[in-house]
Amino acid sequence: MSQSTPAPSAEYIVIGAGLTGAAAAWKLAQRGHEVALLERTVPAAADASSHGSARIFRYAYPDSFYTDLVCKARTAWDELELASGQQLISPHGSVDYGALRNPRHLAAVLESAGVEHELLSAADARARFAGIAFDTEVLWHPGAGVIDAERSVLAMVAQAKAHGARIETNWPVASIEPAGSGYQVNSADGRSYVGSRIVVAAGGWLPGLLGNLPLPAGFAGSVPTMDVYQENAYHFPYLDQDPEARLAWPTYIHKDPAFRSYGLPGGRDAGFRGQKVAEYMGGRRMDSAAAQDGSIDPANRERVIDYVKRYLPGLDPTPYAETTCIFTSTPTEDFIMDETQGITIMSPCSGHGAKFGPLLGDLAADLATGTGTVPELFRLSSHAKTLA
Repeated sequence: MSQSTPAPSAEYIVIGAGLTGAAAAWKLAQRGHEVALLERTVPAAADASSHGSARIFRYAYPDSFYTDLVCKARTAWDELELASGQQLISPHGSVDYGALRNPRHLAAVLESAGVEHELLSAADARARFAGIAFDTEVLWHPGAGVIDAERSVLAMVAQAKAHGARIETNWPVASIEPAGSGYQVNSADGRSYVGSRIVVAAGGWLPGLLGNLPLPAGFAGSVPTMDVYQENAYHFPYLDQDPEARLAWPTYIHKDPAFRSYGLPGGRDAGFRGQKVAEYMGGRRMDSAAAQDGSIDPANRERVIDYVKRYLPGLDPTPYAETTCIFTSTPTEDFIMDETQGITIMSPCSGHGAKFGPLLGDLAADLATGTGTVPELFRLSSHAKTLA
């Protein structure tokens, strides 16, 4: 009588090979644990949150908690760049401005953290960055830059693999169920994987997966509602295509009562020819990333074009490339990191989580192994208190 082949197993199973999952697999494997990384399609998938070459790395936050966390993350990025032999953050600096951004307060936060910065008048900022029509005081900090998200994910996956982790691609997780002293992870096509402990880093797919996880009712009920957006981003060409002029463009965050925008040099995503510009949370809201269709919202395109005409005179206001991406957020915009009964939930929220990439791996490994902890702000109990 034939016997069925037993399901493969690992001590730790990490679900999702975006920035968070790849970092978790790397750090767990680096600490000597047996790890399997299960990815729905491929690492840094084009329809997920960690694809492409352009994410902002910045220190400026209105809360010193996050600025201090960025300082720790920079050390973790240095480790990854050294291990991979690649530059993963390109220096461009960053400008923050607008009536709702409060550059003066941001400057005080950076001052307390010891981060290099300048507070500029609108006129002085326009003289330095002629391509941007500043309308308020401006915070400039040169330590900011642009993260190549895809290469960062692949670098962390390579490090995880070098430390013995198994990488399973085209492995869409449908559910997790108890199995002995651990868990069985089931795929959508009937395969299974058995693990002692699970780390769920499914990004915009997490809201749709939560109901299929064996979580205690109290724990599951305390997970805050996550908004998933199909964001639209556009690449506008620089009017001055001189290489030095292109390199002089900073990343920016502009928060005005009428429009909230962010932009950054587009990198290899769009041939280094222009600035990637988007409206913050301007895309279509969905229950899960599974509902995305990849279509650009024409009304959003027009709003962003109008914004470029008004505030970014150094750009040609006709986009030469456009794309959609997944953006996930909690009501407070704080991350979710918590653990119960051997299952760790990680949702660092793509709106501002990318810059913490490698550090998230350390936090995930601490939480999943029980050898450390995470900031209380990220625990579900803190979310419940904030929203009560």
